[in-house]
Amino acid sequence: MRRVIVPAAAVLVTLTTAPPASAVPQQKVPVAEGYGGAVATVDHDASKAALAVLRKGGNAMDAAVAAGAVLGVTEPYSAGLAGGGFMVYYDARRGRVHTIDGRETAPRAMTSTSLEGIPFDEAVTSGLSAGIPGAVAQWETALRRFGTTSLKEALRPAIEVADKGFVVDQTFHDQTAANAARFKDIASTAKLYLPNGAPPPVGSTFRNPELADTYRELGRRGPGWLYGGRLGREIVTTVKNPPVTPGSTRNVRPGLMELSDLRDYRTVLREPARVDYKGLQVYGMAPPSSGGSTVGEALNILEALPAVGLHEYLEASRLAFADRGKYVGDIPGVPLRELLSDAFAKERSCLVGDRAMPHPAAPGSPDGDYTGCPQPAGATPEVTAEGPETTHLTIADRWGNVVAYNLTIESTGGNGIVVPGRGVMLNNELTDFTFGPAAGDPNLPGPGKRPRSSMAPTLVLKHGKPVLAVGSPGGSTIITTVLQILVNRYDLGMNLPDALAAPRATQRNTAQTQAEQGFLDTYRAELEARGHTFALNPEIGAATGLELLGKGRMQAVAEPSRRGGGSALVVHPAR
Repeated sequence: MRRVIVPAAAVLVTLTTAPPASAVPQQKVPVAEGYGGAVATVDHDASKAALAVLRKGGNAMDAAVAAGAVLGVTEPYSAGLAGGGFMVYYDARRGRVHTIDGRETAPRAMTSTSLEGIPFDEAVTSGLSAGIPGAVAQWETALRRFGTTSLKEALRPAIEVADKGFVVDQTFHDQTAANAARFKDIASTAKLYLPNGAPPPVGSTFRNPELADTYRELGRRGPGWLYGGRLGREIVTTVKNPPVTPGSTRNVRPGLMELSDLRDYRTVLREPARVDYKGLQVYGMAPPSSGGSTVGEALNILEALPAVGLHEYLEASRLAFADRGKYVGDIPGVPLRELLSDAFAKERSCLVGDRAMPHPAAPGSPDGDYTGCPQPAGATPEVTAEGPETTHLTIADRWGNVVAYNLTIESTGGNGIVVPGRGVMLNNELTDFTFGPAAGDPNLPGPGKRPRSSMAPTLVLKHGKPVLAVGSPGGSTIITTVLQILVNRYDLGMNLPDALAAPRATQRNTAQTQAEQGFLDTYRAELEARGHTFALNPEIGAATGLELLGKGRMQAVAEPSRRGGGSALVVHPAR
């Protein structure tokens, strides 16, 4: 989105319809190459904030938290302090990859049947869908363990953007318009995002002074203000008594969140999911994210095949998604080691032939006994509906630290409910659970459970040193977007900018493969001849990535056009 910080007006208002000439949005550049640090996000203000941190001597984690907080201002329908996310981090001093799970959790009062019988659309806009936020705890953990600055300092760029404002672009306007009907039914949301009863016009300056004040207070008081303090109480009140606009007929269900749920929230430092692929070490998130397991299994299947092309990419993804649905969730005993084993991948790969396999592919048996080529049988869970939003950023610093960070509030606009007086949009992450009834499904809701995620922040190392970082938004298409970028880069010979920009297709063990128009125009006839069927998906993902090119040279890469294009910056541009 083309955004820029603009000078604050003499009188603080939320929306100005005639920005000064200096408020013309700065042109975003999708590829930047140079030295001293690299940043790629979907938003220019967020990228600038991260770059400023790097230039002042901060490290990649300092910059990631600062950029994430800014995205809570400029991408409020995708991320925010009431959301959560996953970080994959390479610590250059220790030579280790760490992951931080800041996924939202279900309240203690939620059971496996709490969502049964509720229409999905009704659950989306409700207090019932709001998970316990993890973002702030994740920021605090990330800075304490791996950063060099305080949360208060990391929030300063976001406060500045929220106070001074950004220029509304077409994407922000369109996302607001698409949500206008439900925003109108929540009084606090309508007040903030529908000034004068309509979405902010393109070119206007949007400010969120209440969010600026919330960030200031959070910086002064620390995470405890949210996890048990006054802000937490206000969030619980909003979840349990949604501020429905008087006269609205929308059924906005109250939620189950209690202040004790916030007090009990903890981030988790998990062992990363890892596979070795053609001499590379690929690291991702372990459950409750299914990103690392599904990307990793698909790569292993591809490596077991004699050749890799788009047909093989689609088939490997189909099989990995079948296993994801059967085995992966926030439950004890996920067979992650077996799912990521070369022997299991070889057994699964024997099902990949010259033609697309019948739908649906059944899950395999990651049981350690891999002989022959068994034809699996059994029911396959449907792909759970997941919001297409979320956002992703990648950052590297001069010392060689690298972070890939997915952050989210789930659907575009979360649950549609702004906390009154705080400027904060709540998440609807609990709609990522399987609603049921679905006996044995690993992704059924439960007390304190984290809904299964498809977020797949990914680091690629070679000989123990990072060479690439990548990730994307897009619900369950995140997994295929990351996988396709890796296949493009390492199997099909593309450089990273081309690998990221190339037209996409997503096969998630569904009857039809969804694909962008450019993919259909180029590959449809060839792949239909091999048994694939297609449906149009106008836009799949909005990735960011970076590549370390050697001798300190870095390349930051963002989307050239998807979701309005992204912003890539480096500390010292190459000449």
